[in-house]
Amino acid sequence: MTTKVDGLQAEIEELKSSALWLSAAPVVPAAFALYVIAMGLPDQATGSLPGVILLLLAPAVWWLIHKSRYRIAALALVAGLLGANLLLIHTTGLVETIIFLALPVGLAAVLIGAPVGAVAAVACSLYLLFGLSQVDVVPRAVAVVNLWTTLGMIWLSARPLLLARQWFEANYDQSRLALEKSRDYQFQLRQALDDLTEAHHQLTQLNRLAHDLRHQADEARRSKEQFVANVSHELRTPLNMIIGFSEMALNSPETYGPDIPQSMLADLEIVLRNSQHLSSLIDDVLDLSQIEAGQMALMKERAALGEIVDEAVTAVRPLFNSKGLTLRRDIPRNLPALHCDRVRIRQVLLNLLSNAGRFTERGGVRVCARLVEDAIIVSVADTGPGISADEIDEIFKPFQQLDGSVQSHWAGSGLGLSVSKHFVELHKGRMWLESEPGQGATFYFRLPVEEAISTAADGMMRWFSPYSTYVERSHIPSLPATANRPRLIVVEEGSALSRLLARYLDNAELAPVTSAEEALEAIAAIPAQALLVNAASVGESLGRIENEIALPYGLPIIVCSLPDLGAAADSLGADDYLIKPISRDDLLTALDRLENEIKTILIVDDEPDVLRLFRRMLASAGRNYRVLRASSARQARQIMADTKPDVVLTDLVMPEQDGYQLIAEMKADPALRDIPIVVTSARDPSSQPTVSKSLAVVRGGGIAIPQLLTAVSTLVSALSPGAVKLRVEGGEELPLAEGLVQESGGA
Repeated sequence: MTTKVDGLQAEIEELKSSALWLSAAPVVPAAFALYVIAMGLPDQATGSLPGVILLLLAPAVWWLIHKSRYRIAALALVAGLLGANLLLIHTTGLVETIIFLALPVGLAAVLIGAPVGAVAAVACSLYLLFGLSQVDVVPRAVAVVNLWTTLGMIWLSARPLLLARQWFEANYDQSRLALEKSRDYQFQLRQALDDLTEAHHQLTQLNRLAHDLRHQADEARRSKEQFVANVSHELRTPLNMIIGFSEMALNSPETYGPDIPQSMLADLEIVLRNSQHLSSLIDDVLDLSQIEAGQMALMKERAALGEIVDEAVTAVRPLFNSKGLTLRRDIPRNLPALHCDRVRIRQVLLNLLSNAGRFTERGGVRVCARLVEDAIIVSVADTGPGISADEIDEIFKPFQQLDGSVQSHWAGSGLGLSVSKHFVELHKGRMWLESEPGQGATFYFRLPVEEAISTAADGMMRWFSPYSTYVERSHIPSLPATANRPRLIVVEEGSALSRLLARYLDNAELAPVTSAEEALEAIAAIPAQALLVNAASVGESLGRIENEIALPYGLPIIVCSLPDLGAAADSLGADDYLIKPISRDDLLTALDRLENEIKTILIVDDEPDVLRLFRRMLASAGRNYRVLRASSARQARQIMADTKPDVVLTDLVMPEQDGYQLIAEMKADPALRDIPIVVTSARDPSSQPTVSKSLAVVRGGGIAIPQLLTAVSTLVSALSPGAVKLRVEGGEELPLAEGLVQESGGA
């Protein structure tokens, strides 16, 4: 902006110089004109002086302009013209030339400035009024009027230029301020662009890091799923031995001889009960691979705390007896029932009692419970070494132990207390510890007795009339109380969905059927709350239901695709699929489902204990089976080359050649392809992280807007990655379906 102003000022100076050049140019012709006039005068020498002055004035002004002395040149031009005019008046006597005094006054106003022009006008006016008394008044007055008229006209013509200059200066100041602000804004903008560029660079790095972390998380998830599958297989195989032999000894003790001590059978009952508990925990570990990390389903039911404590005490009693410790329980009989996950609370008590038994060397442990307001507080107190105050906060953290050294004689992973605390908090409870060194330790956990039931303000009260009178019953009905459980009709050819619902929906009554016609008959006989369909193709099944079946009004139908054991067997080319641990009844039932007559059975498994267990199960059935055993697929092929069995029981996971290859080779061999195959594996095909890729819902009579909103809220809450709750207009949360939705919690 300053450069533009300087350039404009230079242009103005150039214009003034040009005006001065143009003003000085007529001086030379005027000098010659005065010289010609002087020739006609009596005194030619004196008369020629004004012309000489003008003739010398022109080159002087041009020289000063050339030297860039504009103001001096302008003053010289004005003074020279004024002097020449006055000299002309006095030397020649031509008083008429006083009219030309307006010329230097006007040039002074134009070339130098209005103030200088005004001063020149005042001086000339005084000269005309008081210095030329010999001239008549009229010419002098005319000359004075001419002076000021010329000056006024010049001022009027210059006034717009002066205003424009003032406007220009004001705008120049504003423009300069705006320029400074724009420079500041430009600097801030440049700085903001730099910050944005840096933020974009950092965001790009964060995106790359997030992509890498997501890739690592996916790898970790796949590794976890593979780890869970492998660990479940490795755990189920020995559990199959423990549960199988324990059941054999308890159900058919004569197999082992007539003199089995009753104390041994009692011990076997404890072994069987704890093995079955461990098997259920393994199933829960598999469930963890199907849900988001940090979430776990709770299967809540009405349970008596005393029964749960008795089960835990019975399980840990041998540990206390082996160390000579006392184990006492103080559980009041009048405690209300808990709404809890029985397995989880029993695991909490087992962890606390096991820890107390391991860390206590003398004395014993006491389990107590008391009712405090709307909760039950359970305490497990021991007479062990105690825990210092600085260790209390650390003991509930994962992998934390009082003695973390490798040589510690207290075995354990340090996860028990952390997991137990997590289970209690999932029940909306709390766990804490009170202890002093040398005084033992007491672990407490608090469980609510009843959960709050949210009802609408105008819910059940609308059924009561304020004008009715309450009449107390004098007779107590003797009818037994009936459980109000929702009834679900399950349509599937196998039993995968029924087994899943039976395990997790303890408060629901299941009615499994195999066809839609049977489902309609079951609904007509006893009303149901929902119809669940397990079909291989959700889309085809949904279309068939909508087009071919007359849906009962208001009945919701949920269609999913859950893999069944039959489908798993068909995909492998086998006739049946059994999941370990396998009981004798399950094994014999699977053999009975085969159509051909069975005399010779080939068992293929790399575990010698499994071969022994299955052989003993088949021998105890009293069916005179001939049992062949092979510890590998290669040995099984050798046996089948000599003897063709009537059925093959094979495991899937085996070294060298697995069960998959054995089944494929048998199907490729014309001599062996007709032999029935029963898979006996620890891998559950329905325990994959994703069991159904689609879910469809249809309702007889259609779905209304409130029902649609409730369904959307429930599905979003259940299927979204994070905990989400939708709200309707007005801020109220959409209710979830009661009775059919299992409660879940997250870490």
